[in-house]
Amino acid sequence: MNAKTTAPAVPADGPAGPSSPGSSSRSSPRSVHRAGRQLHGGRLTYTILILFTAGSLFPLVWTAIAASRTNERLAQTPPPFWFGGNLFKNLKIAWTDANMGTALLNTTIVAGSIALGTVFFSTLAGFAFAKLRFRFKNVLLLLVIGTMMIPPQLSVVPLYMMVAKLSWTDQLQAVILPTLVSAFGVFFMRQFLIEALPTELIEAARVDGASSWRVIWHVVFPAARPAMAVLGMLTFVMAWNDFFWPIIALTQNGSPTVQVALTGLGRGYIPDQSVIMAGALLGTLPLLLAFVLFGRQIVGGIMQGAVKG
Repeated sequence: MNAKTTAPAVPADGPAGPSSPGSSSRSSPRSVHRAGRQLHGGRLTYTILILFTAGSLFPLVWTAIAASRTNERLAQTPPPFWFGGNLFKNLKIAWTDANMGTALLNTTIVAGSIALGTVFFSTLAGFAFAKLRFRFKNVLLLLVIGTMMIPPQLSVVPLYMMVAKLSWTDQLQAVILPTLVSAFGVFFMRQFLIEALPTELIEAARVDGASSWRVIWHVVFPAARPAMAVLGMLTFVMAWNDFFWPIIALTQNGSPTVQVALTGLGRGYIPDQSVIMAGALLGTLPLLLAFVLFGRQIVGGIMQGAVKG
């Protein structure tokens, strides 16, 4: 008896059907190419970006235009929309009348000290709340976050009484010391370090015999560097533009900051708006210069933190 063996039928798409290894290998490079190619915005995207950029730059440009005009021209209708010839004259008047050199130096000291102190102490407190174990940790964290809900105006009277009792009125430490740490900074650093700092890295440093300060200096600070850069930038800008507490604790003839010094510009029966705008422009230029010099490092730190996250 002759036994006939028949081979199993093979589908037309291959042994594994449509999802065969050959077909997946053929489509894989295309999918990888699509996933790895750079996306480009269309005309609508660029139009929206240009509009937002123009809207963001308009206040600064208008300040420069107003500073280059006379007070009489600014009072006319329609207002000027291009630069005049009185910019350097108004800048000189604002620099002299407001003692802008001393004000800029004081503001740099105040903003720099507040930024450094906030970054340092907020990183330490954020690390403690994120990785250390101690009693009442959650309760203390809730208390810190709860202070963010208290309006700053409620603390002005007791704070001023304390400053006056210490004889710190019209001195820079009256503005620096009360704001060396912020609840937002502590919460911000705590949230960042929870994800960016592995607990195993801290335990490995402990096993190697590292002390608490060595762990903070060689492990915590390098891991928190992107968030520290962002927090330092935000704090510096906020301290530079702060007006409410400095106008209470400082005077124009003592140790004024830029915002306090600007209140003395353009005084008279008719305020000189062009000189006021010139002073505002002088107070804004250092921030723009700092961003031009350190903007790439700040953005790089933000992107580094985003990639790590």
